[in-house]
Formats: sequence, C-alpha cells, structure tokens
Amino acid sequence: MKFPYDDIVNLPHHVSRTHPPMPRKDRAAQFAPFAALTGHDDAVSETARLTDSETDLSESDAEELNRRHRILTEHLAEKPPVTFVYFIPDGKKSGGKYMSKTGNVSKIDEYERVYILTDHSRIPMDHLFSMDGDLFYANENG
Repeated sequence: MKFPYDDIVNLPHHVSRTHPPMPRKDRAAQFAPFAALTGHDDAVSETARLTDSETDLSESDAEELNRRHRILTEHLAEKPPVTFVYFIPDGKKSGGKYMSKTGNVSKIDEYERVYILTDHSRIPMDHLFSMDGDLFYANENG
C-alpha cells in the first residue's frame, strides 16, 4: 500500500551550508505567546486596583484637629511623639489611600503645610484625618 509522502519520509534532515543553526532558546521563543494588545493586562490591573475616597471632616473633627495643632505647636521643642492618619491621593486615578505614621515631630512648616518628623517624613496638613498622642491627653488633664 502506498502512503502519501513515502518518497520523502526517510530522507536525511537538511542542514544549511550558508546559515548557522538557530540556538535552541531562540527556537523556543518562536512559540511564546503573542500579546496583540500591548499594555492591556496593565490597564486591566490598574482599573481593578481599589482606592479609597477621602472623607470630609465634620466641623467638630476639624475644630479638634485645629486644637491639637495648637497644642503641638506649643510643645514642638519637646519633639513629641504623634500618630498621624492622613490621606494620600492616587496619582493615576480618583481616590487614594489612608496611611498611618507615628514619629516625633521636629518642625511644622506652615508655608508648605506639612509636619516634619525627626526621620524627615512629611505629613501633609491638607489631607490630615487625625492626630493622636499622649501629649493631647496630658494637656486635657493639665
């Protein structure tokens, strides 16, 4: 019985005299998946990334922050430890995230509107949600 290609099935493998053989790793790359939409996976991941919206402070919460700011200003020479909760806006989409940072306050820059900690961290006043520390409670009782 005659099968198609019987005449070429048992011929030796052709090796080019002019072109060197392709390295195995390059041959394998020929079969790697092809991404027709470059950046599509990144765009989907970015859209799926969750952000929080910034909470507007009530009038009483804003007054309490102002009171604590005054206390902190009065005791700044002591470099008191304070825990700040503040909002960082996202650079790529609406919203952002809340961060918490505890440290000793070394300076208040009213011009740039930041609290500067002894480790040189900068806490933005305009996105401050809360500040807490023993300093504020000791002052209430004293």
